[in-house]
Amino acid sequence: MAAFRINKPFHHILIVANTHLYWDPEFADVKLAQAKYLLSRLAKFKTLISDEFECTPSLLLAGDFNSIPGDKVYSYLVSGYTKPAGTVKEEEEEAPVPLCSVYEVTRGEPNFTHYTPGFTNTLDYIFFSPSDFIKPVSILQLPEPESPDVVGFLPNDHHPSDHLPIGAEFEISRE
Repeated sequence: MAAFRINKPFHHILIVANTHLYWDPEFADVKLAQAKYLLSRLAKFKTLISDEFECTPSLLLAGDFNSIPGDKVYSYLVSGYTKPAGTVKEEEEEAPVPLCSVYEVTRGEPNFTHYTPGFTNTLDYIFFSPSDFIKPVSILQLPEPESPDVVGFLPNDHHPSDHLPIGAEFEISRE
């Protein structure tokens, strides 16, 4: 993780972090523990930056979360809980940093970011801290399943990885 100070046309701090969570679906508890640890470290770093620069930094978190939309890790990251909204019990631990998925808030999660013969789904995300300071402007459009450049599986001649690249453009406005 890193903090970037933007000076022109106005001052703002942006924290950027990247992760790659464990892959095995049989170990969902390990991925959830990794996500909880990651958010706890991000929260501490955000507090450190907030105190040092007397500001409210924006946060971007991206990576291969090896978690599909709606599972425990995804639910924890976007709602702060490990269960879908409406089913949370009071004793459940809340995430220390609220996040939104840039694809979900702009057009919905993509059909897939990982495409192999044995498994096709969305595993990669860009999350951001919802605030008045940062707003998504555009996202990198991903191919549809029937697109000629992904027919068969990934990696292939068009995409050198089993994951598609994801991307977003954000606008940072004055505090």
